[in-house]
Amino acid sequence: MLDSKALQSIPLTPANTADPAPDYPWPKPYTSAMFLSFDVDAETAWTSKDALHAQRLITMSYGGYEARVGTPKLLELLDQLDLKATFFVTGWSVDAHPAMAESILKAGHEIGHHGYHHLLPDPGDPWIEEELERGFEALKRRLGVKPIGYRAPYGEFTEELRVALVRHGIVYTSSFRDDVRPYRHRLADGKPGTIELPVTASYDDWMHGLSARFSPRSIFPKEHVLSIWKDELDEVRDWGAMVTTVLHPQCSGRPMRLRLLREFLTYAKSCPDVWITTGEKIAENFLRHETAKR
Repeated sequence: MLDSKALQSIPLTPANTADPAPDYPWPKPYTSAMFLSFDVDAETAWTSKDALHAQRLITMSYGGYEARVGTPKLLELLDQLDLKATFFVTGWSVDAHPAMAESILKAGHEIGHHGYHHLLPDPGDPWIEEELERGFEALKRRLGVKPIGYRAPYGEFTEELRVALVRHGIVYTSSFRDDVRPYRHRLADGKPGTIELPVTASYDDWMHGLSARFSPRSIFPKEHVLSIWKDELDEVRDWGAMVTTVLHPQCSGRPMRLRLLREFLTYAKSCPDVWITTGEKIAENFLRHETAKR
């Protein structure tokens, strides 16, 4: 049962006080957009829940699939379709699987920050700064990359994290689920925060495919998920808005899910009005219009 004092402490203000997303146009000839992005968690998807999972080798093998099979297959697919994407990679995954991380960069895709150990950001956690710094350090040391994009592990955020990301020079984040167009965060002190490229919840493959070793969810058949993804994209196209994918190599890199993704991306490419691109390019478009408006 909830504590009454805790309920009384809930502020009577929106959790996100950012202005509504501006209706900036997409680059011609496009009238809508898709932020194509992947979360490379590898084994941290499991150790972040319980460090003892590191000794449970079958559980760890679900994450290990990313480096052995999932990521190479996805890179092959993106190359076949001539598409560029953003890969948000945990620092641990870069250190443990350097060849996998290097292959993403070599293929010309953007690398984003996704924490180090994929730990859930919670209010007051003392390790938020350490997770950020270790993630930056791993990406710089292994890949020579200073990322400008960040996606929060478990898709969670705190005000401390929002402030820290600005301090570290992150240009855009992609974690919130509260809009269909990019917008500028506002910090609690009123200062501007990062650009947010909001996530489209239905494009999280963890919800439709493998989600846990012993999952309470069924794995949805291709036809069901393809119908959801096509319908969402078509409506967003009518709105002139954006969809953002949250795809995982240990889900969408599996044979049945890869076939699904291939069909969906082939369909999306057949829509001449949809700009399929990286977070960096979408953030650049936002900044260009934001600067011109001043």
